[in-house]
Amino acid sequence: MRNNLTLGFFGFGCVGQGLYHVLAETHGIKATIQKICVKNRNKIRPISSEIFTYEKSDILDNPEIDVVVEMIDDATAAFDIVKAALQNGKSVVTANKRMLAEHLEEIYQLQQRYGKPVLYEAAVCGAIPILRNLEEYYDNDLITSIEGIFNGSTNYILTKVFEERKNYADALKQAQELGFAESDPRLDVKGFDPKFKLAIAIAHTFGVFVKPDQIINLGIDKISEVDLKFARENGYTIKLVVRAFKENGKVYGLVAPQFLEPTNLLASVRNEFNAVIVQGAFSEKQLFVGKGAGSYPTGSAMLSDISALTYDYHYEYKKRKQKDSNTFSNDAVVEVLVSFNDKSLVSPQDFEDFKGGYQGHGNQYMNGFVGLEKLREWSALEGISIILTPQFNLVSRTHLKQRQPLVA
Repeated sequence: MRNNLTLGFFGFGCVGQGLYHVLAETHGIKATIQKICVKNRNKIRPISSEIFTYEKSDILDNPEIDVVVEMIDDATAAFDIVKAALQNGKSVVTANKRMLAEHLEEIYQLQQRYGKPVLYEAAVCGAIPILRNLEEYYDNDLITSIEGIFNGSTNYILTKVFEERKNYADALKQAQELGFAESDPRLDVKGFDPKFKLAIAIAHTFGVFVKPDQIINLGIDKISEVDLKFARENGYTIKLVVRAFKENGKVYGLVAPQFLEPTNLLASVRNEFNAVIVQGAFSEKQLFVGKGAGSYPTGSAMLSDISALTYDYHYEYKKRKQKDSNTFSNDAVVEVLVSFNDKSLVSPQDFEDFKGGYQGHGNQYMNGFVGLEKLREWSALEGISIILTPQFNLVSRTHLKQRQPLVA
């Protein structure tokens, strides 16, 4: 166990300031911030300017700095920082989910090569300690699925839309003002952010490195007032749900909005909170809930990683070392309700199993099982809304014929 760590920060925005304050108020960790590297020389900051630098070499080439804490927005630049830090014998703590998702296999190899850890608990669901639980608590459990709400911004927006009857634009603006959503919210509302997190979680759940573009993601930006009316009339809520599960050596994953019945564990998760449900063969179903957005929840998770480095903790990627040889696949179908107003966009022939359709509220509706690649195709079109049914029946084509869901 190391008595004291010397830290170098990259970035001092919302997350950086949250971590700075959390670290200052915590007495159990002996860690000192030596330098903070930022880009904007003219920005007024709440602490002394002496600690800031504008040269990354002041941190990366400084032999006194043990740990690089990466908190910048640019995924490409962030990966360069992480790679250089490892090559220079420094440990890394980061919350950059896009950078991690796009480069996780290479980061894994760099850790093996240079013998220094990269910890990133804060990258997946903020304050929920899900990655370390997947690594340690579930290391020998046969996990069959992981699902949940992985994006606090969209969950906040949907909560306001359903509970306070705010319109989408006003709810989004409020989320931005509170710091839950970025000024450019597309990564959140189009489902990219939870997809990055799901890619990371799959590596620790099933031992498979998945590139983000392999995972199909639908967002909440195309949910219409008609969809909201349908949900309210049927007693449903809508959440942006991620799910991945394993069956016969294949891992399937998807990010999409879903109608939820009130009895669903995720239906009561409100505002900027996230939730993760882990289904194991031995531990059965367990629910984790915590704040997934905001400077302090993210800062507290990064602080936990810094603390873990004091006793030389590192991810072992235990699922990769087990005998199972899993691969990622999109060769599956899912049950959806599709609404659209242009008849040329969707036809019953697009479905692998068409269950029915009707007209209402000026829209066309169709319900049935559709292939994941067809979802990807539809997601690029304007004027079409796709929401998963409450059952979330994600099945293989073989099981579709037998009407046996892969996951109950």
